[in-house]
Amino acid sequence: MTTIAFFGHDAADAAVRRRVKSFAGDGLDVVGFMMRRRDVDPEWQNVDLGMTRDGAFIQRIRQVFAGARKAAAHRKLLAKADVIYARNLDMLACAFLAKRHARLDTPVIYESLDVHRLLTREDLVGKLLRRLERTLLKRSRALVVSSPGFLKNHFNRHYDGDFRAFLVENRLCADSDFGPRPMAESAVEMEADGKLVLGWVGMLRCQRSFDLLCALADRFPDTLEIHLHGIPARTEIEVFEPEIDRRANMHFFGRFRSPEDLAGIYASLDVVWAGDFMEAGYNSVWLLPNRIYEGGYYATPSIAPAGTETAAWIARHECGFVIDEPLEQSLPDLISGLLADRRPIATYSARLADLPSDLFIQPAGFMREMIANSLGREVAA
Repeated sequence: MTTIAFFGHDAADAAVRRRVKSFAGDGLDVVGFMMRRRDVDPEWQNVDLGMTRDGAFIQRIRQVFAGARKAAAHRKLLAKADVIYARNLDMLACAFLAKRHARLDTPVIYESLDVHRLLTREDLVGKLLRRLERTLLKRSRALVVSSPGFLKNHFNRHYDGDFRAFLVENRLCADSDFGPRPMAESAVEMEADGKLVLGWVGMLRCQRSFDLLCALADRFPDTLEIHLHGIPARTEIEVFEPEIDRRANMHFFGRFRSPEDLAGIYASLDVVWAGDFMEAGYNSVWLLPNRIYEGGYYATPSIAPAGTETAAWIARHECGFVIDEPLEQSLPDLISGLLADRRPIATYSARLADLPSDLFIQPAGFMREMIANSLGREVAA
């Protein structure tokens, strides 16, 4: 069995858990070498590389060096790996340092699911970080991205010719039980005079999105409910619960488990907010979020701002709502229209239910094949 040493930025992160499950589901053995943002007991064998804090850039740099030493101290375990899989630039640097300390020549794959805002800067900090990324990228066997927008707008622009890329979208894992998909002819059972429910699901990290949803709650206090599921980024949204508590039609449900809780979450929603402005003009425009795949599987249409990779995905599959700036006007206009006539939701919901499952669920064996292709050899299951 092929063994992967997974250098992850947060062992408690739902996306990290999903990636581990996708490896394991494809018959690959995973050993974690991971930082964490809170106390956690991972389901997989894991070497704890220490605690980091969200947004604490200097502290995370220190942890890269300390974590590399901790990983190298488990040399026998690290040496068993056929490949090192490192998520995000800081963990890529940690992996290469650990390799050097342990005197190993294990091939490394770099997974970039977000292009950090510091990498987009044109000052000395941005140039130094891009130089580091180029150096490590050239030494990596492959690059994994979750959206073609990252290739087009960042990697091809700055490092063209220095990498071999694989697209691994944020789809659901094939080996998990998500329950049945809705049938196209019965995807939505509308209550015409009931409240419309809009959800924001996942990492709640965007102040503008939060402000837009609060304004919607104020605009439609008796006809719209807003459900928030996930973890708020306190460094981005400083005042969170008090704003929700002020509005009787806003409800925060907190942390959830994926895939265990997804069916119940999306069954309660009519539409999903899929906008993000935390890194407006850069990462936020380029990414494809988990919620379009989760919502798509459960036939819950998304709403996205025009000009983003998410909007292009929705338009390409004709399965949701794309709205133009200014969103402060177009979003309430859309909600007002849907409150008056919910047939567009039913139409898009039926369209989602009719789309092929592999648009939302990663096919079995996909990760094993990707690892094999990146290494240029057979990978045993």
